[in-house]
Amino acid sequence: MELPRPGVDDPHLADVVPSVLAAMGVAEFSARIPLRQPISGACVLLIDGLGADLLDQHAADAPVLAGLRGSSVHVGFPATTAAGLAAVGTGVRSGEHGLVGYSFLVPGAGVINALRWRPHPWGPDLRDQVVPEEIQPLPTTFEHASAAGMAVSVISGAEFTHSGLTRAVLRGGRYVGVHALGDLGATVRSTIDEGGFCYGYHSELDLLGHLHGPGSTAWRMQLRQVDRLVESVLETLPPGGLLAVVADHGMVTADPGATIDIDAESALLDGVDAVGGEPRARHVYTRDGAAEAVLDTWRATLGPAAWVVSREEAIAAGWFGAQVRDAVRPRIGDVVAAARDSAVLVRRSTEPLESGLIGHHGSLTSAEQRVPLLLAYG
Repeated sequence: MELPRPGVDDPHLADVVPSVLAAMGVAEFSARIPLRQPISGACVLLIDGLGADLLDQHAADAPVLAGLRGSSVHVGFPATTAAGLAAVGTGVRSGEHGLVGYSFLVPGAGVINALRWRPHPWGPDLRDQVVPEEIQPLPTTFEHASAAGMAVSVISGAEFTHSGLTRAVLRGGRYVGVHALGDLGATVRSTIDEGGFCYGYHSELDLLGHLHGPGSTAWRMQLRQVDRLVESVLETLPPGGLLAVVADHGMVTADPGATIDIDAESALLDGVDAVGGEPRARHVYTRDGAAEAVLDTWRATLGPAAWVVSREEAIAAGWFGAQVRDAVRPRIGDVVAAARDSAVLVRRSTEPLESGLIGHHGSLTSAEQRVPLLLAYG
């Protein structure tokens, strides 16, 4: 089975913020994506779960977004929120920023959930023991911009103000905690008007995609609200202003007939210490000396349902980008399984909530990898 090999030079989610800041005159950054200049105030607004394929399929529900439709960017592996937000916040790919999954192994601490910053699948808060700034030590794009004198704001849910993920990948700007679309839109508008830079985040489209399925009535109704949000910002976009709308991943609907329950397949757990990732992108951590046998078993059991590779094969194929830091390598599974088509690799006993979801993401398919880059200039 031929492995997907992401293009190292393809436009990537990690390129968006550096390109916007370069266009705003921050000398430290280069314009990896060409943008119209000069730009006096800008916002990168990330709509969680808005894949390019999904927007194209449901353009009638989002006429403003569809009217801005141009190029797409890739989000890299894994196509999941922790890695996507880290790409935005650091300007590098997962092999460098190190948030290699929804959950991943931190040597000495076990498998942690990167969104909740807790042991996976459950446990106490780990921010004191697993320090976010040490897990992701690279300076963020926001820190660089603030040091250069740019007024930087991070606009996201109030509940995420001091979260482990925020500290790891979004530090460096003034955090503005918001509660709904109204104050998100109002804060974005005022930041652009005042000539600053902001990163804004909206999560609910992804949530409804997980619960009801991407393209469901509930999902489409939320997409319409996102479209109205963007329209409201564009109504007052000043000369020199820029709104760049992106996403962290797309989404697929799970096929019940292609669902594999890892917990119910005892052979898949032979020689395995821990399993991380999520149903579309799994990290498998093996016992000493068992990696080769586990790799063979996972390949034989999953067959065409997934690309199953060793850690070194995944790195060589460029799944985690052109560079993988030494500190990041142990976080990648000894075996990595990326689901194909609409298959999901669930754990019904260990992860009952995640296993019951309808929409999923994480893998290397076009539906998950391609997200729109929508640019609106004042």
